[in-house]
Amino acid sequence: MTTNEMNLIGHLSELRKRLIIVLGSFILFFILAFMYVNEIYNWLSKDIDVTLAVLGPSEILWVYLMIACVVSISGTIPIVAHQIWIFVRPALTPKEQKVTLAYIPSLFILFLVGISFGYFVIFPIVFDFLLSLSEDMFYTFFTTEKYFRFMLHMTLPFGLLFELPVIIMFLTSLGVLNPYRLQKIRKYAYFVLVLIAVLITPPDLLADILVVVPMLFLYECSVLLSKVVYKRKQKLSIAA
Repeated sequence: MTTNEMNLIGHLSELRKRLIIVLGSFILFFILAFMYVNEIYNWLSKDIDVTLAVLGPSEILWVYLMIACVVSISGTIPIVAHQIWIFVRPALTPKEQKVTLAYIPSLFILFLVGISFGYFVIFPIVFDFLLSLSEDMFYTFFTTEKYFRFMLHMTLPFGLLFELPVIIMFLTSLGVLNPYRLQKIRKYAYFVLVLIAVLITPPDLLADILVVVPMLFLYECSVLLSKVVYKRKQKLSIAA
């Protein structure tokens, strides 16, 4: 067996170990979330002014599984980031290791901030606006599955999108990206972000606008933060 083959086997073995840890963490968080899913459901539905109903026993299970999955994903994100860091650490310099490790808490914090922004800001605005369109012409009656699926579409994407600044800062610190490249591809990035917003939101202009604007703002913030990291990196290179 050649050295390259031995190295490949070693990398695959290490990757399998990291994946097992991530999967085990997800399952653990899922079990804990499922144990307290009633409390989580009551908290999420305490301010609902409309009637929720289920159309069958399986729908109850689906709602429980969905809530538990979102909670377990939130809890697993920092573990995923840490396991990725451990996996790529041997290929990084000591300085790059410190830089990479510093971004892990930010990933988790921004994910929670993104979900909170979607839940407390975007979701109520879009939901109330759509309800106002009925103008007392319809009796508002929602299934629990439809309601929580709509809530999920209005919150989870923001948790992922709020990771964008940290990811771009991290890639800039490693030299993979720079702010000038981000500025050059701005119009393509805008197109992709608008397309994502249209796909994840209900077919409503207000919902699209309320999602597109924060996305574009996050991209511009990412460009500014990339400039800060890039200039600081250049100064350190000159000083060295």
